[in-house]
Order: sequence, then structure tokens, then C-alpha cells
Amino acid sequence: MRADPSDYELVAPGSLATVVSLLGQSPGEWLPIAGGTDLMVVYAAGRLSVRKLVSLWNLPELRRIEAGADDVRIGAASTYTDLQQNEIVQNEFPLLVATARCTGGIANQNRGTLGGNIVNASPAADSLPALLVYDAALILISARGERRVAYNDFHTGYKKTLLAQDELVREIVLSRRYSRYSSYFRKVGARNAQAIAKVCVAALARLDAGIVSDIRLAAGSVAPIPLRLKLTEEVVGGKTIDKALIEQARQAAINEIRPIDDVRSTSRYRSAVLGNLVVEFLEKLAGEKSARLAHWNRLPAKDAAHEVLDCCGSGMWARLLASRRPFADEASLIAASDEIWNALQPPDWKEAFAKHPRIGEKNAPASASPQSAAWSSQEQKRSQSPDSQVRAELAEANREYEARFGRIFIVFATGKSATEMLEILRDRMQNDEESELRVSVEEQRKITNLRLRKWLDK
Repeated sequence: MRADPSDYELVAPGSLATVVSLLGQSPGEWLPIAGGTDLMVVYAAGRLSVRKLVSLWNLPELRRIEAGADDVRIGAASTYTDLQQNEIVQNEFPLLVATARCTGGIANQNRGTLGGNIVNASPAADSLPALLVYDAALILISARGERRVAYNDFHTGYKKTLLAQDELVREIVLSRRYSRYSSYFRKVGARNAQAIAKVCVAALARLDAGIVSDIRLAAGSVAPIPLRLKLTEEVVGGKTIDKALIEQARQAAINEIRPIDDVRSTSRYRSAVLGNLVVEFLEKLAGEKSARLAHWNRLPAKDAAHEVLDCCGSGMWARLLASRRPFADEASLIAASDEIWNALQPPDWKEAFAKHPRIGEKNAPASASPQSAAWSSQEQKRSQSPDSQVRAELAEANREYEARFGRIFIVFATGKSATEMLEILRDRMQNDEESELRVSVEEQRKITNLRLRKWLDK
């Protein structure tokens, strides 16, 4: 049975404060409506039980997209078109743009809102997995005040949320720390456009030195609520991507979901597709490193040597490594680097040593590039001791080392504290010149390998 418009009342107060007051006076009596792209489907089918509607359309407080130093705040009534056209969202939150582009047709994107998609709480909604992996927070408002909730906790069951009857979602808060992550979104439906997802997956990940340092996976249409795949993330996080890990991730993802049979698909199909999408993302992630290596393989020799010079600091090492191209993978690159480095002469080794800052000091030498200086800062992060006595002892030990050996002290500093490195430095002061040079060469080799992996992951 179709709805009769005369059975419904629609008011448009024109200000957010008035809307909030109205909801507070009669909780549950008024239903907010913004774009109406979901609500009007229910209305047209005669299934809209609430008879009083209050419009949120064009309230400026709900339509803003504002960027701060650490986060971006998206008004709940921002449309999918707003998301696609905002420069910061385009550059830093590509998953939201991707989901906005595949939500309905152009008319739906012009009217449908992000807040409406959240509150409608469909487990098949396209944008919700993206919000999960971005660790979104929601600002909820009512006449009683406002509260902030983690979006991950917002959905409590099928079509159920933490939103009280007198509350609205005012804005969605997204941290600006994911701009350098690799992103992935896939929606599988009956058609390429204007179709409800059978399965959709949103994912973010970051590789550091070949290791998955952070990964975030979420899926829609595979459980009563949009689902963060945390167990699958635990399987992958902290590991190097290989075929065995990819297969473990596929099985973990399949075991983590609760799909159903319905008019759009079957449980078995959804499980198979989800597993395939997780595999596709991990292969893409691993392939990004391969793509960088392939690009480097094609560069002119001079440019290729310049690209990797930050990883070691020796011009001879960089030129010889560039001359060995092409490399098939990271392992063959590292192996060639080790062979070349160990066969160099002392002047080449000392050229690389000279590009490092002293242990415990922040400033790299003027000869170091900005990238090399940044990596040195990362590697020595734990050596910046707040203890003035330790800092003074390190400075004195550095001077003694340089007076004895005529060069800077080199150590693989990653993960080591200032106290640990001071002990290593004092112990190595007992070496003779030849032994200490060989130890320094080995420490630089380890630093170079770490930086080559970081360079591939950039």
C-alpha cells in the first residue's frame, strides 16, 4: 500500500537549535529527514510509521566540512557530492570519495548525506566500512548537550545504534593521519552502478621496511552491522606479505563474518567474495613495492644512483647498485647491495659514515640529504635521552671515539636507548683499527638494508 501524503506532517524550522529543541520536547515523535534518499523509499512503500518529519536540509551547521591541524570535521548533512568536491577529502580520505561515487546515481549523490547513511544503519551501506577503517568519531547533540562516541561502537545490532530518540549526528570527525596509507575499496553488486552491495570492503595499510606496520579492514553486507575485521588484522599486522600470509588472511576473514542468504546473494558467495577481496588488497599492497622497484629499474643510471644514495651515502655503492639493474624483487636488491658494500674500499665506507649525525645528537651533517637526516632521526628516536648526565657522557664518548679512530661512531641505532648505545660505544673503544672498521661496516650494512626497505615502501 502506498503512503498518503495527507497522513504526514513536515516542518522545516530553519535552525539546528530549533530542531534540537523540538526533538527534546517530544522524543521519538519527530523523525529527522535530510536528503531522504533512504527514508522516501520506506515512505513510498507505505511503511513509514512515524508521521511527523523535521527537515535538516540546508542547515549550515550540518553542511560544513572544516579542517583543523589534526582532524577534519564533516557536517552530517554533507552530501556525497560535497565529499567528492572537497579538496581535503579528495587528497586525504580517498575511501570516502570512492564510496560516494558508487552510492546510487547522480541524483542520490546530490541529496544523500553521510549522516543519513550512518543513522539508517544498513549493513550494506557503502560509506560505513570506510568510516570504520578511518577510526571515525561521531559528535551527537541533543537539548541535553553533546557527546562524542567512537564510530566503531555506534552500531549495536541490525538497524540499531547508540543514537537516542532526542539526538542528532552533528558531525563526523576523521583524524588526518592516514594520508600516506595505501587504500582500497571494492563493491561487488549485481551492476556496476545503482546497486546494493552483495559485499563491499574498505581497507587501509602501511608498510614500514617491508613489514605491515598498520592494517585496517572493514566489510559491509557480511554481518548484521558494518564490520571491522580485527581478527584478520591481527593475522597480518607486523608481518611481511607473502603467499602463505595472504592465504591465512583469506581464511581469517571468512571465519570472522556472519553472512546470510537473501534476495541479493548467498552466504557461500559472500564468504568467497570477501576472501577474494582481502587477497586482492594484500596483493595490491605487496605489488606497490614491486611497482616502485620496476620504476627504478627503468630510470637512467645517473638518476637511479641518485634515488638510492640516501639509503647508504656512498656514491660508489649507489652507482654500482644502479649498474646491476634490473632487480626482480626486494631480496635480490638487498643481496646485491650487501655484496657491493662489503667489496668497497675504506674511503667509500667512510663517505657513507660521514653522512650520519653523532649518536645522541639531532642535527645531521650538512652533507646529508633531508631524507637521510629524517631517517637518522627516526633511527635514533630512542637515543634522545632526557637524562642530562647520559647525554653528557654520550657526547664525551663520541669525542673520545673520534679522537681514537678519526671518524664518527656508527651503530645500528633502531630500537636502542641512549644508555644501550653508550655501553656499545665504550665496549667498541677496546677494538683495534681494523676490527673496529669491520664492525662499523657491518653496522652500516644493516642501516642500509633497513633504509632500502623504507625506500621501497615510500
